[in-house]
Amino acid sequence: MEVLEAYAKEITKKLDGALPYETVCKLIEKPKFQEQGDLAFPCFSLAKSLRKAPTVIAEDLASKIQSELFEHVDANGPYVNCFLNKKTVSKNVLETILTECDHYGSLDIGKGEKITLDLSSPNIAKPFSMGHLRSTVIGNSLANIVEKCGYQPVRINHLGDWGTQFGKLIVAYMRWGSDAIVKQNPIKELLSLYVKFHDEAESKPELEDEARLWFKKLEDGDEEATLLWKWFRDESLKEFSKIYELLDIHFDSYNGEAFYNDKMDNTIKLLSEQNLLSTSEGAEVVGLEEYNLPPCLIKKSDGATLYATRDLTAALYRQNNYRFKKALYVVGHEQSLHFKQIFLVLEKLGYEWAKEMVHIPFGFILKDGKKMSTRKGKIVLLEEVIRDAIDLAHKNIEEKNPTLANKDEVAKMVGVGSIIFHDLKNDRLNNVEFSLEEMLKFEGTTGPYVQYTHARACSILRKSGSGETLNPIGLTDAHSWSVIKLLMEFPTIIERSLSSYEPSQIAKYLLELSQEFNKYYSHVKILIEDEEMNTRLAVVKAVTTVLKEGLRLLGIKAPEEM
Repeated sequence: MEVLEAYAKEITKKLDGALPYETVCKLIEKPKFQEQGDLAFPCFSLAKSLRKAPTVIAEDLASKIQSELFEHVDANGPYVNCFLNKKTVSKNVLETILTECDHYGSLDIGKGEKITLDLSSPNIAKPFSMGHLRSTVIGNSLANIVEKCGYQPVRINHLGDWGTQFGKLIVAYMRWGSDAIVKQNPIKELLSLYVKFHDEAESKPELEDEARLWFKKLEDGDEEATLLWKWFRDESLKEFSKIYELLDIHFDSYNGEAFYNDKMDNTIKLLSEQNLLSTSEGAEVVGLEEYNLPPCLIKKSDGATLYATRDLTAALYRQNNYRFKKALYVVGHEQSLHFKQIFLVLEKLGYEWAKEMVHIPFGFILKDGKKMSTRKGKIVLLEEVIRDAIDLAHKNIEEKNPTLANKDEVAKMVGVGSIIFHDLKNDRLNNVEFSLEEMLKFEGTTGPYVQYTHARACSILRKSGSGETLNPIGLTDAHSWSVIKLLMEFPTIIERSLSSYEPSQIAKYLLELSQEFNKYYSHVKILIEDEEMNTRLAVVKAVTTVLKEGLRLLGIKAPEEM
């Protein structure tokens, strides 16, 4: 926003090159207390280069900085505190949002370059559980954020459709499966067979050898194994598509692990040609001892390939096909070592672009404080959760607004939105406790609270009947100023959420904006006809614009009535 830019430019100019503009921008912060001003610049980092105490630097800077956007600039200890001109700035902010509408906050950082995002990636023949939710919604939100910042996102659903688990499933199906039962309810039955395999294997370890044998057959193109695998995959994709439709999430590619089977020989050849492969206990590996990491396994002693082989192949394929500027992998933190190894192997192959590959880890979803496990059958099915959330939202709407015209549509927006927001309001590295009742509350730090605030603001605009153009004149009262200052921050929040790959920055911001707007609504009579009414309505309109766009970036819809 130009206010922050103006302050940063003034400081940079007065510092005469002691700090670059970009660094000054990053150092500017919001004071803890309102009486300390609207923007603050700490001078600690300048003490060494300028050979002065931070308090002296602050006093010197404060006496030199001037702009029509600033009311006054004071030194407060080691800080240069800026008090903005409320009338000028509020007019400027409101005009910008009303002009730019949903483009407000858009940035051109990406210059149209592509970013691939590896997200969701459920395993075939297993149900889409709550455990898959985090990668799906964090990844989708990041795709929206990178697009808002001028990049072209490529959403890739790298399906878990290969690996030894298919050997296990084939063995389980052949030993205990019933064709008719599986056809009746494929995913549920395949899960119970998978769980039964692990239960039986505890007392019969030879089952694991049998499973490895069947997976090797699958890799070698055995007809029976391949037919079963295709059947498992097709049925799974039908189930997954229902969930993606409910979440309103789409993908540019469903190329899973199996897609790279016929491409891995080239990867192994490449590693061999550059003398990066060595043998360890019969397996082929790439050594990473110079990074104090264990070797990256490329091929097992029985000739079967591993996740690493496929992920290396996938990275090479994506760079060749998409020419990505960055590649983001939205995968749980337990895979951190795996991705470190992959990126370093690609660097050892001499690919500079490997430095632009980023693993974006996240914590678990917990049920009663414990991680959900497919292997032990302790899972909560995501589709059931979404349906329950929509039903509960419908019930809440019936109680609060029984005459609402499009109840089903709004219940879906609120139910799905509540699940997504409950996840994204948390820092992604934290674990998230699953609680449907908490998610759907219309008060507190929830998605429905933000959605309801948006609907309330839309209701005020409808009541005002103001179809005409809003021409804000600027406001100076404390309640309006609190809202306008937050509206001004939106582009900065988007940039921060991109640089930290953290959608929670946007979710927390939306909660703060909703709280501030609700305070404004309770203290200010918006629809009193006076010279400032038009501007107050401009505040309301700007709030609806930013809340709606912020929710969209999280992958959530904003109802106009609730």
